[in-house]
Amino acid sequence: MASDPTCLEINLEEGMPTVEQAIKRLTFYLRTKKGSGVRTLKLIHGYGSSGTGGKIRIECRKYLESQQRRGEIKYFVPGEEFSIFDPQTQKLLIACPGLRRDHDLERRNNGITIVLL
Repeated sequence: MASDPTCLEINLEEGMPTVEQAIKRLTFYLRTKKGSGVRTLKLIHGYGSSGTGGKIRIECRKYLESQQRRGEIKYFVPGEEFSIFDPQTQKLLIACPGLRRDHDLERRNNGITIVLL
Protein backbone atom coordinates (compact mmCIF):
# COMPACT_ATOMS: atom_id res chain seq x y z
CA MET A 1 0.00 0.00 0.00
CA ALA A 2 2.94 2.35 0.52
CA SER A 3 3.29 2.73 -3.24
CA ASP A 4 -0.30 3.94 -3.69
CA PRO A 5 -0.86 7.42 -2.22
CA THR A 6 -4.64 6.93 -2.36
CA CYS A 7 -4.42 4.23 0.33
CA LEU A 8 -3.29 5.06 3.85
CA GLU A 9 -2.61 2.57 6.65
CA ILE A 10 -3.32 3.74 10.21
CA ASN A 11 -2.40 1.74 13.30
CA LEU A 12 -5.03 2.61 15.90
CA GLU A 13 -3.29 0.33 18.42
CA GLU A 14 0.02 2.17 18.28
CA GLY A 15 1.06 3.34 21.73
CA MET A 16 -1.58 1.13 23.41
CA PRO A 17 -4.27 3.84 23.51
CA THR A 18 -7.55 3.68 25.36
CA VAL A 19 -10.65 3.14 23.26
CA GLU A 20 -11.43 6.85 23.50
CA GLN A 21 -7.94 7.81 22.31
CA ALA A 22 -8.17 5.37 19.39
CA ILE A 23 -11.53 6.82 18.30
CA LYS A 24 -10.11 10.36 18.53
CA ARG A 25 -7.21 9.27 16.31
CA LEU A 26 -9.66 7.72 13.85
CA THR A 27 -11.78 10.89 13.84
CA PHE A 28 -8.69 12.97 13.12
CA TYR A 29 -7.75 10.84 10.12
CA LEU A 30 -11.29 10.73 8.75
CA ARG A 31 -11.53 14.52 8.89
CA THR A 32 -8.05 15.35 7.61
CA LYS A 33 -7.71 12.77 4.84
CA LYS A 34 -11.12 13.16 3.25
CA GLY A 35 -10.64 15.40 0.23
CA SER A 36 -6.83 15.14 0.40
CA GLY A 37 -6.48 12.58 -2.38
CA VAL A 38 -6.56 9.64 0.03
CA ARG A 39 -9.46 7.40 -0.93
CA THR A 40 -9.13 4.51 1.50
CA LEU A 41 -7.91 4.02 5.05
CA LYS A 42 -6.71 0.66 6.28
CA LEU A 43 -7.30 0.66 10.02
CA ILE A 44 -5.32 -1.68 12.21
CA HIS A 45 -7.26 -2.07 15.45
CA GLY A 46 -6.52 -5.59 16.58
CA TYR A 47 -9.01 -8.29 17.37
CA GLY A 48 -8.76 -8.79 21.10
CA SER A 49 -5.84 -11.14 21.67
CA SER A 50 -4.21 -8.59 23.99
CA GLY A 51 -7.45 -7.97 25.87
CA THR A 52 -7.83 -4.38 24.57
CA GLY A 53 -7.85 -4.66 20.78
CA GLY A 54 -11.28 -6.23 20.80
CA LYS A 55 -12.75 -3.17 22.46
CA ILE A 56 -11.09 -0.86 19.96
CA ARG A 57 -12.34 -3.02 17.07
CA ILE A 58 -15.91 -3.04 18.37
CA GLU A 59 -16.05 0.69 19.07
CA CYS A 60 -14.23 1.56 15.85
CA ARG A 61 -16.80 -0.32 13.78
CA LYS A 62 -19.71 1.20 15.71
CA TYR A 63 -18.23 4.62 15.05
CA LEU A 64 -17.77 3.84 11.35
CA GLU A 65 -21.40 2.71 11.12
CA SER A 66 -22.51 6.06 12.52
CA GLN A 67 -20.19 7.93 10.14
CA GLN A 68 -21.60 5.95 7.21
CA ARG A 69 -25.19 6.76 8.22
CA ARG A 70 -24.25 10.45 8.42
CA GLY A 71 -22.62 10.35 4.98
CA GLU A 72 -19.15 11.12 6.33
CA ILE A 73 -17.72 7.94 4.75
CA LYS A 74 -19.04 5.87 1.87
CA TYR A 75 -18.67 2.49 3.58
CA PHE A 76 -16.23 0.16 5.28
CA VAL A 77 -15.26 -3.47 4.92
CA PRO A 78 -14.36 -5.53 7.99
CA GLY A 79 -11.12 -7.46 7.50
CA GLU A 80 -12.90 -10.78 7.77
CA GLU A 81 -14.87 -9.82 4.62
CA PHE A 82 -11.87 -8.35 2.73
CA SER A 83 -12.02 -10.75 -0.23
CA ILE A 84 -12.08 -10.43 -3.99
CA PHE A 85 -15.42 -12.25 -3.86
CA ASP A 86 -17.04 -9.57 -1.67
CA PRO A 87 -18.90 -6.88 -3.70
CA GLN A 88 -17.84 -4.05 -1.36
CA THR A 89 -14.21 -5.17 -1.56
CA GLN A 90 -14.45 -5.17 -5.34
CA LYS A 91 -15.47 -1.49 -5.19
CA LEU A 92 -12.55 -0.79 -2.83
CA LEU A 93 -10.13 -2.39 -5.29
CA ILE A 94 -11.41 -0.10 -8.05
CA ALA A 95 -11.08 2.98 -5.84
CA CYS A 96 -7.63 1.98 -4.59
CA PRO A 97 -5.86 -0.50 -6.89
CA GLY A 98 -2.96 -0.69 -4.43
CA LEU A 99 -5.17 -2.75 -2.14
CA ARG A 100 -4.83 -5.66 -4.59
CA ARG A 101 -1.30 -6.10 -3.22
CA ASP A 102 -2.31 -5.78 0.43
CA HIS A 103 -1.11 -8.78 2.43
CA ASP A 104 -4.43 -8.95 4.30
CA LEU A 105 -6.52 -9.51 1.17
CA GLU A 106 -8.08 -13.00 1.45
CA ARG A 107 -6.69 -13.52 4.97
CA ARG A 108 -9.98 -12.98 6.88
CA ASN A 109 -8.11 -10.73 9.33
CA ASN A 110 -10.63 -9.42 11.84
CA GLY A 111 -7.97 -7.12 13.29
CA ILE A 112 -8.35 -4.66 10.40
CA THR A 113 -11.06 -2.61 8.69
CA ILE A 114 -10.84 -0.85 5.32
CA VAL A 115 -12.71 2.45 4.92
CA LEU A 116 -13.73 4.08 1.64
CA LEU A 117 -13.81 7.82 2.16
